[in-house]
Amino acid sequence: MIEFRPIGIEQYVERHSKPMSLFHDKIWLETYRQTGNPTTMVGPLAAQLLKMLVLMTGARRILEIGMYTGYSTLAFAEALPKDGRVVTCEINPETTAIAKQCFAESQHGRKIEVKLGPALNSLKVISGPFDLCFIDADKDRYGEYFDASMQLVRSKGVIVLDNMLRSGKVMHPSDPGSQAVDALNKRIRNDPRVENVLLPVRDGIMLVVKL
Repeated sequence: MIEFRPIGIEQYVERHSKPMSLFHDKIWLETYRQTGNPTTMVGPLAAQLLKMLVLMTGARRILEIGMYTGYSTLAFAEALPKDGRVVTCEINPETTAIAKQCFAESQHGRKIEVKLGPALNSLKVISGPFDLCFIDADKDRYGEYFDASMQLVRSKGVIVLDNMLRSGKVMHPSDPGSQAVDALNKRIRNDPRVENVLLPVRDGIMLVVKL
């Protein structure tokens, strides 16, 4: 079997992709300085892919489930037109405070609306349709978040799910989070309402188009 991802290839890919903004650098530094789990944050390569999806699809209204410190949120906002909107759900008030501070310094921060609290509660009162939905929250509830996104995204809209490989644990899932993600991978693959592709970018990004 050919090994397509030798050591160092991800660093090469990042060096040959457009860099993120200086505001992303600040979020990155503050996340590592102020949080106990900075690796929860979306990385530069994934964030640049998210920006590309907005630009390619012409998305104007985005739903994000799981913001953390706002690295992906700001990536979306920067790619949106002036009247675009990101509605983002986050349960952690401490990481939300970091995100809001950085958003306030960016000219794109006005495009972002934060819903603080359990995402499933927020999703009950959020109105669609959305052009793109991004899911990056607690893995045990990914199935519920996907179902809610299918209700809120428009026809031909895109749903993006992060961490769909779980560092390879989905191949032999034993913990609840990996079992939930593996079950959802299988369910999406067999869902006649969508087209999908699972990409081995970072920890696995699932792209779904609602038919």
